[in-house]
Amino acid sequence: MEKPKTAKTAKTPRARGKHRRLWGSLLAVAVLLAGAGGWVVYQNEYDLTEERVTVTGGKQPLQGVLARPTGGHGPYGLVVFVHGDGPVDATHDTFYRPLWEAMAKAGYATLSWDKPGVHDAPGNWLDQSLQDRADETLAAIRWAKAQPGIDPDRIGLWGASQAGWVMPKAARQSPDVKFVIAVGPAVNWLRQGRYNLLAELRERHASPEETAAAVARSDRNLAALRSAGTFEQYRAAGGDIEGLTPERWAFNKRNHLADATEDLAALRVPVQLVLGGRDLNVDSDDTEAGYRRLVTTPGLLRVLRFPDATHNLVPKDVEDSELRSTFLAVAAPRSLFAPGYLDGMRNFLTSLDHRKG
Repeated sequence: MEKPKTAKTAKTPRARGKHRRLWGSLLAVAVLLAGAGGWVVYQNEYDLTEERVTVTGGKQPLQGVLARPTGGHGPYGLVVFVHGDGPVDATHDTFYRPLWEAMAKAGYATLSWDKPGVHDAPGNWLDQSLQDRADETLAAIRWAKAQPGIDPDRIGLWGASQAGWVMPKAARQSPDVKFVIAVGPAVNWLRQGRYNLLAELRERHASPEETAAAVARSDRNLAALRSAGTFEQYRAAGGDIEGLTPERWAFNKRNHLADATEDLAALRVPVQLVLGGRDLNVDSDDTEAGYRRLVTTPGLLRVLRFPDATHNLVPKDVEDSELRSTFLAVAAPRSLFAPGYLDGMRNFLTSLDHRKG
């Protein structure tokens, strides 16, 4: 016997309308997601032509990125990037690209490289002195001068933080350095370290007792750096080694007496000093006073201050919010920086060419 067929239930007009609304909502969400994805892709595309390069001529080859403007045919001026502290790669985890693009709009190429030991690059950045870093920078300039499309008479330096002790050395030692852009630099290493310690303690509202204990630990650390003792001896004597490795200890011991005073006083090229008013790493007022005292040739020093920006030239409220900073870094990286910073970089470079002309 044939099995009876199951009757189909007809959909009511109300049910059909609910179904259409559901599909419409899903379609709208899909369109929004696709649009957001397209926006993120667009925001992370830069008007640059990047080339992976090997920079030779120094103590060891450097793995770098040479980024050129997409428009025009050159020859382009060149900004050589000098990193701050830490294991920084050529793009600084893509953080540099908005800067490169801003500089490209002024007709300048940019050159940056992985620090020694980063991404399997030869060497170890912790083995370097600040003079080693200056020598490395000058070797990169000599290499760049021979590259096609680069104007050898328009090469300068951009650098942040620790680069403030490297760039004045390089500029003092070589006439190839035509300008310096110093972002959040300090003049004296020890003075900067004490400022940073106290600023971070104030930021987290440390008690007077906690502050006194932290200063005492810092003083013991500095005394050990000045002595002939080793890291192992310092550790055996009960020294504070939190966050320290033997390699980092050796780096600090090699460089902790750094002071840019003499090198800054010898500068005879345009200097763009960029400072954040909410910088916990560097005393921006002390730095500005030092640069104004030392760079005395009329017209060479220009100061660009961003009152609400941090050491990274990011607005304080953005840097303090992991959610906001992560969102902007992914979805709108140019907006991560303090308003006016990228334009300031482009305007400075453009003004150099006008001055030369």
